[in-house]
Amino acid sequence: MAFSYTVTDSVNLGNKRRAYGTFTNASSSTGGDIVTGLASVDSFSLTHTASSVVTNAPVVNETIPLATGTVTIVTDANGCGLWEAIGN
Repeated sequence: MAFSYTVTDSVNLGNKRRAYGTFTNASSSTGGDIVTGLASVDSFSLTHTASSVVTNAPVVNETIPLATGTVTIVTDANGCGLWEAIGN
């Protein structure tokens, strides 16, 4: 199982913060935890970056809003893409 992610940047949006980056699955992995760097998460979105049509969209395996900054995602095997979180 080989899930990895990056935090590309975190910027101020008034009284909120926006963190974003990439996620990558290899060796048939199907997701994992993304530590956003935020204290809480009010909104979270995922976008696949596949070269062909994917069978299933990636999903957040949490109830939003979150009181923590760690978000668990589930994807098809080897799914890769972009993530974005807004919170504090």
